[in-house]
Amino acid sequence: MSSKTKRPHSASLGSSTTKHEDGFTLIETSIALVVMMIVGLGAASLFFYAIGANSTARDRELSMAVAQQQMERLRSTQFLQLEATVTALGGETKTEVSAGRSYTVNTTIVDTFTGNNTQKTITVQVTPLGNTVLTGIQRVFGGVTLVTVRSSAAAGPNLGL
Repeated sequence: MSSKTKRPHSASLGSSTTKHEDGFTLIETSIALVVMMIVGLGAASLFFYAIGANSTARDRELSMAVAQQQMERLRSTQFLQLEATVTALGGETKTEVSAGRSYTVNTTIVDTFTGNNTQKTITVQVTPLGNTVLTGIQRVFGGVTLVTVRSSAAAGPNLGL
């Protein structure tokens, strides 16, 4: 027989033996649940941030596609017909739908240099419309602005230099 034998636990109040129990107390379990809740909420907030970033990136991508389409229409137009083309395409400010999302398209055509009508600066600004939770953020980061300078086929004033 071994030198260490188990003795039955004494039920007396003055017993010097300590009672060893396996398992967790209610306080330990509660603390563990609070720690797990904090970690879970942190992960949930990261998912929310990622969803917002993906939505904004999608809006920016679609805004760029709408702006490029508008710019290509203007590039394929004759120089003297630019203003008439903008009016025919819906005016300076119009609403366009792409992939089920509405966008405001603002097109501006101005002379690059005052008094010189052989060069024009074309600006196309596209911003998303909508009523989402992230609408304000998407209007700031989801929109795009394209700027180009276009000149006529006529010789400019610096031809002799």
